[in-house]
Amino acid sequence: MKILLIQIEKTNDSYLNEGIKIYTERLKNYVSLSVETITMNKAVRQKPFEEQKKAEAIEIEKLLLPGDFLVCLDEHGKQLKSTLFADFLNKRMVSGCKRLVFLIGGPFGIEQSILKNSSYVMSFSDMTFSHQMIRLFFCEQLYRGFSILKNEKYHHE
Repeated sequence: MKILLIQIEKTNDSYLNEGIKIYTERLKNYVSLSVETITMNKAVRQKPFEEQKKAEAIEIEKLLLPGDFLVCLDEHGKQLKSTLFADFLNKRMVSGCKRLVFLIGGPFGIEQSILKNSSYVMSFSDMTFSHQMIRLFFCEQLYRGFSILKNEKYHHE
């Protein structure tokens, strides 16, 4: 199984980039992870929020393939404990899922058409985090999920 992370705009803060780099390196032992960053031009960023999300949705759809299992990370999604997230990953692997796609929306969230057509909507917390910070949390939880599946010492209960 391959995993694709789609994110809107690049990560600006070096401390987040460093953390993301640490976990993406560790993940190489478990899974093929690739990251696609969608960059919107300045003209789009001057438009109302809903128009920005629609423009992002057009670019997101270009990256999706038939058969992808799309997981949107959204504040209104289902929250999972780390062990249940590991089970979620395992179910995708044993089901023959070829590509598991995670989407982190931009600063204004994910456009409704993408959310409605996703396979799953997941939330990391009731708290609100920046769309850039959640990237680090996602990479850490992905690593934790695979370490749980491998019965490694990283996760403690």
